[in-house]
Amino acid sequence: MGAATGRRTAEITYIGVRHHSPACARLVRGTIRRLRPAFVLIEGPADFSDRLDELLLGHDLPVAIYSHYRDRERVHGSWSPFCAYSPEWVAVTEGRAAGAEVRFIDLPAWHPAFAGLRNRYADADQRYAAVVERLCETFAVDNSDTLWDHMFEGPADDGTLEERLAAYFDLVRGESEAGADDTEREAYMARWVRAAAAEAGDRPVVVVTGGYHRAAIRRLVETGPEEERRPEVPAPPEGAIGGSYLVPYSFQRLDAFTGYQSGMPSPEYYQRLWEGGAEAAAAGLTELVVKRLRERRQPVSTADLIAARTLTDGLARLRGHAAPVRTDLLDGLVAALVSDDLEQRLPWTSRGPLDPGAHPAVIEMVEALSGDRVGRLRPGTPAPPLVHEVELELERLKLDGAGTVTLKLADDRGLTRSRVLHRLRVLRIPGFDRDHGPSTGAEPVLDEGWTLTPGDRRLPALIEAGAYGATLEDAAAAVLEERVADAGNDVGVLAVVLFDAALCGCADLSDRIAGTIAAAIAGASELDGLGDVLATTLGLWRHDRLLGTAGSPLFGRVVEGCVTRVLWLVEGVRGGPGPADLPRLRALAATRDALLHAAGPLGLDRDAALAVAARVSASTAAPPDLRGAAFGLGWSLGAAADAERAVLGAALPGTLGDWLTGLFALARDEVFAEEPREGGRGVLGVLDDLVVGLGGDDFLVALPALRQAFEFFPPREREAIAERLLERRGVKGSARSLLRSVQDPVTIAEARALEEKVGRLLAAEGLAPADEPVRGEEREEETV
Repeated sequence: MGAATGRRTAEITYIGVRHHSPACARLVRGTIRRLRPAFVLIEGPADFSDRLDELLLGHDLPVAIYSHYRDRERVHGSWSPFCAYSPEWVAVTEGRAAGAEVRFIDLPAWHPAFAGLRNRYADADQRYAAVVERLCETFAVDNSDTLWDHMFEGPADDGTLEERLAAYFDLVRGESEAGADDTEREAYMARWVRAAAAEAGDRPVVVVTGGYHRAAIRRLVETGPEEERRPEVPAPPEGAIGGSYLVPYSFQRLDAFTGYQSGMPSPEYYQRLWEGGAEAAAAGLTELVVKRLRERRQPVSTADLIAARTLTDGLARLRGHAAPVRTDLLDGLVAALVSDDLEQRLPWTSRGPLDPGAHPAVIEMVEALSGDRVGRLRPGTPAPPLVHEVELELERLKLDGAGTVTLKLADDRGLTRSRVLHRLRVLRIPGFDRDHGPSTGAEPVLDEGWTLTPGDRRLPALIEAGAYGATLEDAAAAVLEERVADAGNDVGVLAVVLFDAALCGCADLSDRIAGTIAAAIAGASELDGLGDVLATTLGLWRHDRLLGTAGSPLFGRVVEGCVTRVLWLVEGVRGGPGPADLPRLRALAATRDALLHAAGPLGLDRDAALAVAARVSASTAAPPDLRGAAFGLGWSLGAAADAERAVLGAALPGTLGDWLTGLFALARDEVFAEEPREGGRGVLGVLDDLVVGLGGDDFLVALPALRQAFEFFPPREREAIAERLLERRGVKGSARSLLRSVQDPVTIAEARALEEKVGRLLAAEGLAPADEPVRGEEREEETV
């Protein structure tokens, strides 16, 4: 359409609507049939206007236009949903039938004006909450949905609907300021209206937009220039990827009770209202609710059904409705079918999902009125390349059916199938659930089990995932990159992402993402997450030739960054006696493993690590478990260590067990394999003497942490330690039975302490036996 000549003479009819309102849809239908306009202009994505034929291929509604956008800084996706009673859908179909040129005139959904908006047709209730609240008080209704039904869906058609809608929307818009995003959108839509009016001549133009925008667009048109060219449809900037595709939608996604932010709740109710009127909708859904309750073995009699119908009709008359509206129906059903006291609010008294613990009958009512309709696209509807690639891959790899599959990861075909399934899992495509398989990089797990469940939700999810790439590998890598960016400095999340990258066969992520990971690690402030990242990544870098990550440069950079950061953070930890921090110890253990197995190939600074270990182990400001771990780190890396002296230096009842926990977490092998020097006792010998020498009260203080420390030794090594202790004392007996005491060690220790107290009291009174035996064997049993 080029420039028009002459003054604008077209009659412009502006219809402000509430999205997914049957009353508004009827008004749109009647107006277009009456006026037979030259143009029907609709709030919708302008970049889809030239593809309206796709929208009218004969799909089963509901469907939606899914729009996506990606650049280096932003990823965005949004939906423009349509059902049979959506005013926008009626405008498209009736406009085409009337011979009008039909166009969407809003900015594309990828445009920055829609940043943060997941649904184009999100109502602006939050922007005019004050006036809606006053109207609810005036009409004695609970919320905006009930108010809308009372004012527009319930009254009989008396020819005043258009005026009442205009007055309502003018009122609510008049009390709120449009933001910059709305202003930009309204200015763009107004340009389309001016252009259409200039070209239409003396033929009518019908404009269908959300009621919030109606008055502003009209004002902009009336105050704008007389002549206007069609505005250009914006294109994504260079380097960005954007587009739109049709996707099947569902009533569940459309329903406000499931958290949908726009339009009307209870879509099945409004579908029936659109198709057969209020009386038919109320009657049909009452019977459906009763049927559902009976199927779930809830007692509902014919008398209950009659009572529900009677109460519904009575409430409608009492509230001044010509026929029952949605809340009349729901309140009538509750009054007739629920005799219990309800602890939760009735969900239709406010907008939002059902509260946990809702009454079973209320749940059935809400679900019946929500409906289970699922849209279907007509075969041949254009789809993103990803959809076709996934269909071919699933068929080629025999993964397109239903059931369970077991994959052998050591087999090339099994690994290929595993990677395809993991990529689909990362893309959140429903119907691909892993039952078992590797969960870390160092596990010797060579098989996976999956459950495949095809369903109606798969195609919409694949179409939406098509925004990430044309191939499954590219799309999965893009999602992983997005998750890395979203993780920020949360290195625990990064550990999961990196393992997913290995499972997907996407270990060679882009340099930009590698830099993001490195920056996150360098900024991490907690040792816990760093330990998880380091342990996972080191295992994958060292061992996993199965997944193709052994020697990966990306994973090597992560290992190097984690080691540097762990050592830097460890030196700054301060704290007095307290429970050993196991995640912190795991981080140091992972650092030890990296220094032992990757120092050469990755250029890790072993000398710097030994210097840190020496300083922390000698620091009185560091907590006991960290001092013990630092000593163990140096010992495990080959530093000269006087372990006996170190144990004696930590021999306070309140710190000994925690210090040993740190030592055993880092140097368990060294302790177990230690050969005491000439004249020495070794760590275990020193510890044996220390424990035996503890008084009852001190032993009770030390015992819990001592037990935790020895948990680092597996059962066979604990049995060997017990044998050494028996030999050291010259006692013959079963080490295994020593470890299998039927009594709780804490109970035994408390009993010993009580005996000592009683003994001291008796001695003070001159009643104690001449000599009290030392119970070293029992004390050792309680510890080990």
